[in-house]
Amino acid sequence: MADDPAPAQPKKRTVLDISDGGLGLGLAAFIANGEDLGPMIRQGFDCGKPEALMQSLRGIVKKKEVEIEELCRLHYEDFILAVDELRGVMVDAEELKSMLSRENSHLQQVSSAVLLKLDELLEAYSVKKNVGDAITILKICMKVISLCMACNNYIAEAKFRPALKTLDLIEKSYLQNIPVKLLRKVVGRQIPLIKLHIEKKACGEFNDWLVHIRKNAKQIGQVSISHASLARQKDEEMRSCQREAEEDGHAALDENKYTLDLENTDEETALDFDLTPVYRAHHIHRCLGIGEKFRDYYYKNRLMQLNLDMQISTSQPFLESHQPFLAQVAGFFIVEERVLRTADKILTQSQVEATWETAIAKITAICEIQFSRMGIASHLLLVKDYITLLAAVLKKYGYQTRPLIQILDNTRDKYHQLLLTECRKQVDDILANDSYEQMLIKKEYEYNMNVTSFHLEPSEATPDFPYLAPFSSSVPDVCRIIRSFIEDSVSYLSYGGDINLYDVVRRYLDRLLIEVVNNCLLNRMYARSLAMSQMMQLAGNISVLEQACDLYLFYSAQQCGIPKRVAERSRSSLTARAVLKASQNAAYNALINMANSKIDEFMVLLDDVNWIVEESPDSANDYMNEVLIYLETLVSTAQEILPQEALYKVVSGAVSHISDSIMATLLSDGVKRFTSSSVVGLDMDLNLLEAFADEKFHITGLADLGKETTFRDRLVEIRQLVNLLLSSQPENFMNPVIRGKNYGSLDFKKVAIVCEKFKDAADGLFGSLSNRNTKQTARTRSLEVLKRRLKDFN
Repeated sequence: MADDPAPAQPKKRTVLDISDGGLGLGLAAFIANGEDLGPMIRQGFDCGKPEALMQSLRGIVKKKEVEIEELCRLHYEDFILAVDELRGVMVDAEELKSMLSRENSHLQQVSSAVLLKLDELLEAYSVKKNVGDAITILKICMKVISLCMACNNYIAEAKFRPALKTLDLIEKSYLQNIPVKLLRKVVGRQIPLIKLHIEKKACGEFNDWLVHIRKNAKQIGQVSISHASLARQKDEEMRSCQREAEEDGHAALDENKYTLDLENTDEETALDFDLTPVYRAHHIHRCLGIGEKFRDYYYKNRLMQLNLDMQISTSQPFLESHQPFLAQVAGFFIVEERVLRTADKILTQSQVEATWETAIAKITAICEIQFSRMGIASHLLLVKDYITLLAAVLKKYGYQTRPLIQILDNTRDKYHQLLLTECRKQVDDILANDSYEQMLIKKEYEYNMNVTSFHLEPSEATPDFPYLAPFSSSVPDVCRIIRSFIEDSVSYLSYGGDINLYDVVRRYLDRLLIEVVNNCLLNRMYARSLAMSQMMQLAGNISVLEQACDLYLFYSAQQCGIPKRVAERSRSSLTARAVLKASQNAAYNALINMANSKIDEFMVLLDDVNWIVEESPDSANDYMNEVLIYLETLVSTAQEILPQEALYKVVSGAVSHISDSIMATLLSDGVKRFTSSSVVGLDMDLNLLEAFADEKFHITGLADLGKETTFRDRLVEIRQLVNLLLSSQPENFMNPVIRGKNYGSLDFKKVAIVCEKFKDAADGLFGSLSNRNTKQTARTRSLEVLKRRLKDFN
């Protein structure tokens, strides 16, 4: 045992040099450490010394045999004792075997009968087990069959939800436990087919619903739009009552403040469309595990329906088809909103918004094209009203309707341009058919309809009838057109856009008054087809229309929902008022020109005056009589029609023209010479004219206006000239003080020309040669002095 290698030494690889003769020791060390001898053997062969290697291995084997023999020698006695004990055990085993054999034979003899009974019992237990298993199998099969029958009944009654629950119960709880393979196979094969059948049935019902809901979408939209229209009408009536109450000075009573708003409830009741097929189909598909498939199917089919709804009819005008078209769209999205709100995730908010964006883009494109083709303002207004109702309905359901309002913003100018064109034609027809005579009103209702309703008279008292209005029949007709324009403008602009309604209406009202009413009046004025009295009436009409501008503003404010007191505080005005005022002045100038032209016809008679008459005339010249007759007619007519300011302008212009015409005649080459007798006749003419001017200035009430210049003052130039020619000392004209006091309106040059033509007596001009040396009078000498001094001055 002392030769055994020490096991406690750590194993480590020994590197052996075969050439040093230590091969045997190296192999022994490798074996003792339990290392692999392969590298040693390979190294021995690689070095060409296999014999030495084999010799060393034999030596190690012999050494180990010696160690084994030594070990056996040391334990030999123990092996002998063990063998003896083993032989004793073998004897005891034989005895035990014999005893067991005897006992076994005895037991077999005793238990033979018992074994027979045991076999019978085991067989009975086996039969019982088989019968129990059969009963269990039959119960399972009967349960499965009963569930299948119930499922068939549900399907026959179109109760797909309990049918699917039954199928799910069979599939999860019974299918894998069916002991009959054939039945399990049949049931397993039929379940997918039944599910497919239920899916088809549900899709069929849903497809029927798609057809039904598209057919009824127009009615749904129309009902909702009609409710919106009624709500708008109700709001307008309430605002109107509030405005009337405010204008009457009473606090507006909110009748709806304490009432229950049942409008939405009524609309929901009226829009009682059935979504049960949608809910059922969705639930069935979810139960089948294909809910996403149904949601995709629903979305795609509704998109296809929307695309069909977006195709407008080309066989009828858009004016006739726009209501069904827009109502169909409204119905579609009302249904979609209800599905989004009540059906469990059939639609998502993003899907509905995407669908609405697609639809509204098509709607705006269609409406823009159709609006561009319309040429009648009322047609645009009808379509606009329905679009605003559509926007109101869909906004209530949560849709963004700003693009719809933008359409109306874009067509605002076109609508008003068409409206202005229509108004221009109407005003032209009214002015063309007007007789331009004062309107005779015989009944009170006529007065209320033509005067009171437009506030054309400052006094609210009802006059006696028959009543002669200061305007012709065209004025109330034009006022009706203006009022209708305001109403149509407000109606078109009242669509909820981001605008100041009153300012926009006021701007378009300005355009109506300037571009239509004023221009039509000017065209009528410049057509030169009106008589003097008609031109006066036209000027009077312009004055009435100009004064009514504030009333147009108040009416616009009222239509826009602005209280009258607020409109009065705003101090807004119409540019048209100044334009009409200018046209009014143009009409007055036209009257003055017409009057002057007529006066010129009478002033031609000045050519028949004998300017070298020797004797002073006993009466005024004929031309003056004619002029006075005309002026009498002019003043009386103007007094009835024109306001005092206009009357003053026209008559003043006529009197000034008479003065200028007489002066022009004296200055003209047609009058070579004139005598003092003719000047006396001219003085008589002026006296008559001045008396007429003073009388009419006071009778017409112009004296009460505090005018600085009277009608007589318009004759001051010719009067000062006549006074100068008839004065005893004409040379005083050259005295600055006297000239400033008595002859301040005379021009030196004109006086010089007239004085050159003036001779104190006829014989002084055309008498015989013997009369030329007659002694000149003092007046004549003074006149000659004046002539010389005027020549020197010039």
